[in-house]
Amino acid sequence: MIRCYPERGLQIDACDDARVAPDDNGRGSVASVSLPLGESARSASILVVDDEPDVTDLFRQSFRREARQGTYVMLFAGSGAEALDRLTKEIEPTLIAVLSDINMPGMDGLELLGEIKQRRPDLPVMMVTAYGDDDRRRRARELGACEFITKPVDFDQLKEQLRQLAI
Repeated sequence: MIRCYPERGLQIDACDDARVAPDDNGRGSVASVSLPLGESARSASILVVDDEPDVTDLFRQSFRREARQGTYVMLFAGSGAEALDRLTKEIEPTLIAVLSDINMPGMDGLELLGEIKQRRPDLPVMMVTAYGDDDRRRRARELGACEFITKPVDFDQLKEQLRQLAI
């Protein structure tokens, strides 16, 4: 808890999981407070759709810090049909994006994109593929993809794009 006293300045009382780091800047005491970002703060869900377990593991690994901090809850589906089934259920915290591979057996990512946009037109869908040809890009744009990401994924750039969606 932070309290402000006119005669004494700020008083900071540490709470569970808060870290207070004192710092002397020559003008008096200054404290930096670092609070954990929990689900009740600004947590959001992201659904990753890919039929390859290695890709799922890569996303888990690349977002492990954000997942641990509670910034993102990572959800995974191994097919377009599984993704659509997940989307019929309540997802908490709020789903901010779907990241889908294009080449998958059964329902491919472009077909999945079309289905998602029919059911939830405001949900951002980013297409992720190793094949970045112009025809796929054009088709993804026509179907409503907000982004077309070519593998290997630049995870720093992807995280920045997701931060913009979460605002």
